[in-house]
Amino acid sequence: MSNGRTWEGNWRVRLRERVRKRGFDSVTAFAEARPAIPLYVLAEELGDDVAGVQVLSGLLAEAEKRKQVTRLVRDVLVRQLSQSLPDGWPAVLDDGNRFKVAEALGLWSAFTPEEYEERVRQAGDALFATPPPPGWRPLGPDDELLRTLLPDEEV
Repeated sequence: MSNGRTWEGNWRVRLRERVRKRGFDSVTAFAEARPAIPLYVLAEELGDDVAGVQVLSGLLAEAEKRKQVTRLVRDVLVRQLSQSLPDGWPAVLDDGNRFKVAEALGLWSAFTPEEYEERVRQAGDALFATPPPPGWRPLGPDDELLRTLLPDEEV
C-alpha cells in the first residue's frame, strides 16, 4: 500500500531508479522476471511510494517504444487472472466464479489503452463463450490461447 508519497517528485525517475537498483535495465525486464505477478505486487517490491498504475505506465511507455503493446496487453491480462483466479480458470462458472472472471476482465479492460479496447472486449467475450479448460493459468503473455485471442498486431 502506498504511503501517500506515491505521486510526489518525479515518480517516473524513481521507478526507473528502483528497477535499476534491483539489477534491471528496464521496467519491462523487471516485470518479465516476475511473470504472472499482479501489478500491485510489483509496485510493493519497488517500495511503498510506488503504485501499480505507475508500474503499468512505465511498462506501457516501454512497450510503445518497442512496438509491443499487444504483448503488454496480454501480459496485463495474465497478471489480472493471477490476481483474481489464483487457482486458474474455474471448472464451473457459477455466480461467484463468473464475478471473479468478470472482475479480472473488467480490470484488464480498464488498464488497456483506448485503441485496444474493442479487441480486449472481443477477447473477453470469447473467453466467456468458449471457456478455457478448468485450471488454465497463463504464465505469461506468450500463452498459446492468449496469442490466439489477441495476436501480435499493433493497433
